[in-house]
Amino acid sequence: MNEFIGKAILIVAALVLETLPADAQLCDLARTLSQMDTASAQFKSAQADFTWDQYEVVVQDHEKQTGTVYFLRHGFVTTAAMDIQTPATKKVVYDGNEVSIYTPGTNDELIYSVAKNRELAEEFLTLGFGGSGTDLKKNWDVTCAGTETIAGTQTAKLVLVAKLDSVRNNFSKVTIWVDPTRAISLKQLFEQPSGDTRTNTFTNIKYNAPVSANEFKIKTAPGATITRK
Repeated sequence: MNEFIGKAILIVAALVLETLPADAQLCDLARTLSQMDTASAQFKSAQADFTWDQYEVVVQDHEKQTGTVYFLRHGFVTTAAMDIQTPATKKVVYDGNEVSIYTPGTNDELIYSVAKNRELAEEFLTLGFGGSGTDLKKNWDVTCAGTETIAGTQTAKLVLVAKLDSVRNNFSKVTIWVDPTRAISLKQLFEQPSGDTRTNTFTNIKYNAPVSANEFKIKTAPGATITRK
């Protein structure tokens, strides 16, 4: 009788699991991070269209930006570039030492040095875009909140709390929906202590496909104002 009851419980448990929504399914955190380690070692490049939705809770207002993002791995350094298309055209390039932001409409280029915080900058840039599970654990307290299928891809929903106070002061929590087999995130949610949020979604993802070096160069118009900070 006990054996029969035990089998019955297992069958019921399996049926319940099958009927749970995708984001309620359990995920194996250790396996997910290990898959990200393997994928990170194989990561060379990525390109994706993005939508960023900044929500301000006080005024209950959404501000959206759209464009294309590029990532390219050079040894142990990941460079990134963004072509922001709406609401205003901008070009953003991160070369491992500086972040350059060029606004064609005003012909202004702002250049910020990140040399002192390179590791932190790369950790944010590679949250699911070539980042390894090992680095994720080093910089964040990571928990897995289940799995969810996005655009036909099964993702692991990882909840991240930064280990550095300076990061937590800006983002109380970050959630990424990552395809661990490619170390590519399809969605990111940044939550601020104020209650404001930023949701990033990525579509039309090209993984380890050739990316032109020109995407990582800024071409200013004659007479551009260049400011370093």
